[in-house]
Amino acid sequence: MNGIKKRSVGVAIILTLITCGVYGIYWQICLVNDTNAASHDPNAKSGGMVFLLSLITCGIYWLFWIYKAGEKIDSAKTEKGLPSTNRGIIFVILSIFMLGIVAFAILQSDLNLLAENTPLNGKSDNK
Repeated sequence: MNGIKKRSVGVAIILTLITCGVYGIYWQICLVNDTNAASHDPNAKSGGMVFLLSLITCGIYWLFWIYKAGEKIDSAKTEKGLPSTNRGIIFVILSIFMLGIVAFAILQSDLNLLAENTPLNGKSDNK
């Protein structure tokens, strides 16, 4: 993957609700892959593998991954000179209280912010 794809948070939430969560699975896989691209971690597990491990462990692996995703996003934001917070804890708490879609939305918003501030999105900084 060459970069982070910007996605509309509102459209993703609506599609997740309309499709009874099927789009949410696709969105989760994309979030994992985009987070890996943002953190420049070539050895990170793919979105499909994270989804499979989350299924096998009844969501326990997801809690571990979402915490790590928060750390990766914070690190990527710091690297770009953007303010960061302790997103990992926030994501885990939201996921425990069955508000995972809110964690998805915050993660997507952060990824969109990183996509705007990186030359990997196809725009050059030469202007």
